[in-house]
Amino acid sequence: MAEISAADVKKLRERTGLPLMDCKSALTETNGDMELAIEALRKKGNQLLNKRSDRETAFGRFGIFSSVGNSAGAIVELKCESAPVAGHEEFIQLANDLAEALAKNPAIANAEQLLDSPSPSKKGVTLREQKDELFNRIREVFNVGRIQRIDGGTGGYSHNSGTVAGVLIGVEGGSDDVAKDVCMHIAAMRPRSLTKEELDPTLIAKEREILREAALKEGKPESIVDKMVDGRLRNFFAESVLLEQPFVKDDKQSVGQYAKSKGMNIKRYVHWVLGEAS
Repeated sequence: MAEISAADVKKLRERTGLPLMDCKSALTETNGDMELAIEALRKKGNQLLNKRSDRETAFGRFGIFSSVGNSAGAIVELKCESAPVAGHEEFIQLANDLAEALAKNPAIANAEQLLDSPSPSKKGVTLREQKDELFNRIREVFNVGRIQRIDGGTGGYSHNSGTVAGVLIGVEGGSDDVAKDVCMHIAAMRPRSLTKEELDPTLIAKEREILREAALKEGKPESIVDKMVDGRLRNFFAESVLLEQPFVKDDKQSVGQYAKSKGMNIKRYVHWVLGEAS
């Protein structure tokens, strides 16, 4: 059996980031062969990952790739087991790599296809291998949650450094700064739809009924109640519809008016809160 030197153990640790004792054990098992030791450590990591695959992943962050000048943008939800890992530099890189790969490949239809794509930051490595290698060192389960790609120019924003909410908007014109302002507004005000036409009709009908009953209780003549309700619905739309909401940075204008004044047309948006269903 080959003698395992401290220098070899240190070298293997530098290449894998794993504990010294794990590295020494792998080198001993492979008779000092560095490449076989790396493969053995990878296999053990995969076995451990399979055992822990049912662990809850209640933390995480949103990876976002966006620019009004790009041909597409994307947002990806990457989940983990603990808050500290969600802020880990390499975990952040993985989330952003996932979003970039998704934005640049319109053929990707699901998380599995995304993970099998090449990593934008690590040449010769797939995103799945990047994820598994990081798990092998951190020993926490990572799961890819929701993914969304938007064609054309986009803007993005992640609230609380990406660990609470993520926003991606599809736009025409404008600038990255204007798009980010709109995304920040969405994160803060949580609109229900982009336009009045896209708002759930059942919500409008329910609100109309509530307003009508309130007007009748006020003793208003039934002949004018419907017109009153139409007027009062404007407040409901201003609360619920993105383009109708008062802009948080200047409530004298709506978000739609702000965007138009900056030469931007907002076409759609995605607003996700970590762990919530879309």
